[in-house]
Amino acid sequence: MNILSPSILSADFWNLGEQIREVERLGVKYLHIDVMDGVFVPSITYGMPLIASIRKHTDLFFDVHLMIAEPERYVEEFAESGADMITFHVEGTDQVEETIQKIRGCGRKVGISLCPATPVEAAEAYLEMVDMVLVMTVEPGFGGQKLISKCLDKVADIRRMVEARGLSTDIQVDGGVTLDNVEQVLRAGANVIVAGSAVFKNDITVNVTTLLEKMRAQEAR
Repeated sequence: MNILSPSILSADFWNLGEQIREVERLGVKYLHIDVMDGVFVPSITYGMPLIASIRKHTDLFFDVHLMIAEPERYVEEFAESGADMITFHVEGTDQVEETIQKIRGCGRKVGISLCPATPVEAAEAYLEMVDMVLVMTVEPGFGGQKLISKCLDKVADIRRMVEARGLSTDIQVDGGVTLDNVEQVLRAGANVIVAGSAVFKNDITVNVTTLLEKMRAQEAR
């Protein structure tokens, strides 16, 4: 199933609650929450207090993407704050399997993420252990970047690995997805689409409606 996961990194934080309610009214089920620590990536965003505050007001699935060093240190806190899925970067820890197990132990879904330069082999050993693989199609840390098209080859490779093993693992793409290229991203093998500017810039209703229509049409083919 194709899923749209709007990234609040591109939202207007003055109107964050209303914008979340708007995407929810339009039929969105996921919310992508990028956590950056200024160490693994240069930028700093937000953390557990923000997640906990919006958790009180919505039943959306919180797709929490940790762009942080040593994510294993904070798994319990993110789970307690309201994350439904916790995705972390394999490049950010030397305890990948232990972190997966820790997230599972908290009763949350697990995702692992690959930076653009990281080969697909870095995820291969963990495919049976996780619910989702996130392929970054921009360098992590900043919104509004252009999609690196060669990263879609990695998406296709991971899709082949998943299907060869008979798994139902989701494949998510994050970075530079637009109304113009979302169909290309889906054709490569992704089924969970993160969109920031493509959702929250200009008219949210038009953006979300168009993205969902394109995603449903691609799924029907």
